[in-house]
Amino acid sequence: MSLREEPGTAASPVSSSMFSWVSKDARRKKEPELFQTVSEGLRQLYAQKLLPLEEHYRFHEFHSPALEDADFDNKPMVLLVGQYSTGKTTFIRHLIEQDFPGMRIGPEPTTDSFIAVMHGPTEGVVPGNALVVDPRRPFRKLNAFGNAFLNRFMCAQLPNPVLDSISIIDTPGILSGEKQRISRGYDFAAVLEWFAERVDRIILLFDAHKLDISDEFSEVIKALKNHEDKIRVVLNKADQIETQQLMRVYGALMWSLGKIINTPEVVRVYIGSFWSHPLLIPDNRKLFEAEEQDLFKDIQSLPRNAALRKLNDLIKRARLAKVHAYIISSLKKEMPNVFGKESKKKELVNNLGEIYQKIEREHQISPGDFPNLRKMQELLQTQDFSRFQALKPKLLDTVDDMLANDIARLMVMVRQEESLMPAQVVKGGAFDGTMNGPFGHGYGEGAGEGIDDVEWVVGKDKPTYDEIFYTLSPVNGKITGANAKKEMVKSKLPNTVLGKIWKLADVDRDGLLDDEEFALANHLIKVKLEGHELPADLPPHLVPPSKRRHE
Repeated sequence: MSLREEPGTAASPVSSSMFSWVSKDARRKKEPELFQTVSEGLRQLYAQKLLPLEEHYRFHEFHSPALEDADFDNKPMVLLVGQYSTGKTTFIRHLIEQDFPGMRIGPEPTTDSFIAVMHGPTEGVVPGNALVVDPRRPFRKLNAFGNAFLNRFMCAQLPNPVLDSISIIDTPGILSGEKQRISRGYDFAAVLEWFAERVDRIILLFDAHKLDISDEFSEVIKALKNHEDKIRVVLNKADQIETQQLMRVYGALMWSLGKIINTPEVVRVYIGSFWSHPLLIPDNRKLFEAEEQDLFKDIQSLPRNAALRKLNDLIKRARLAKVHAYIISSLKKEMPNVFGKESKKKELVNNLGEIYQKIEREHQISPGDFPNLRKMQELLQTQDFSRFQALKPKLLDTVDDMLANDIARLMVMVRQEESLMPAQVVKGGAFDGTMNGPFGHGYGEGAGEGIDDVEWVVGKDKPTYDEIFYTLSPVNGKITGANAKKEMVKSKLPNTVLGKIWKLADVDRDGLLDDEEFALANHLIKVKLEGHELPADLPPHLVPPSKRRHE
């Protein structure tokens, strides 16, 4: 039965035309506001379509507090998590190349607070109780964790170019043993879960010397479930061990993580020494440079992908809110009106797994969309089932419409915004140190070899290549493609790669290679065989001397 028609009644032409006029008028009013920017669209979609469903079924008491305007407008955030003395605070210091207020570094557990390192006009510290009443900051809902947490929460603000684009959350070092966990006075894993929902990247730091994953750390990683796409792992202080040991340490870390992070994919681990001191054992310098560059690229892409991340998180939240509504309404439906409420409640909580399966079958919902069974059972113990609401299809239809239509339109807008905006990347601090100049990653290597030389870099090996060239029957000083191919395939490189090398080497585009072009082709083959990438276009320093007048 349609939700828009009462049984036994037919919509009159007058009423249907009236309602179509109203809906068109409402659309005309809404669309310019809703789709001016992606963040504005997300904010309005949440307030108008998803929030009513969350409030009706008490979603915020079970899963996550309501989102605020600041959640849609804030800069991308990076959350650093790790056991004590793994180099979390030093990592931040390395990125921003500046001390920040409240920073303490040492081999013992020094950072005992959550510190939000954010941009501000002047250096200073904002305490937690003041932070959670500031509507411009995305932290207002943290007041639910109480004073024990707020006394251990602060914002360090300072003018810094890196913080213009991202904010970084430093966390207390995770300890081992039950005593330390109890003495925190707040639910550490729950706080991290709250942050995990709202940040763009979660970086787990490990020390190459101590890979043991404590009970609390294991619990924390499990609390980050459903956010595996945001997690990156850093194996820090890797310059303090030899190559052979590093291989063993890396293998042991992957094995440990595999037992905790239950995903079929292998988690990405970046190996390096993330501080500005000289490397103790420089054997793996190139590896560390490449890994640092990859991690920096990942962090630098966050501002560009921020809108997409917020969109993705809203979709995840909407799917969970829908499932939650089905669970709550199913429990309400099963409850008796008068007698035996408590015993029925116990029975329903114990049989929650069967209710999950029933909802899964009836509404074709993936098992991965359901909340954790044990956690949901614990939360339901303290709830009054008589206050639960019955199923209200209109609320669910509104969310379905949002997912099917509005989100699709916003996806198009995300791409449009990305194309119109200048390249948004994190700048300043350590990110500038490796961007340009001779210390840029890969400078003077591979196709970049000889970039600063006066002489043509291919010239030193040209006599060897000339000997081969003159065995390939050149006519008028040039060899055909067929003859060049016979020699080039001896490299065993795939035809796709050799085809690209041919295009780069045939500088004058005549379909033939002279002795310089043949030497260049062999040089590029050598570059590829040594594990470097080929350039998209031939760099000026590789153009043969006789062809430079054409450039």
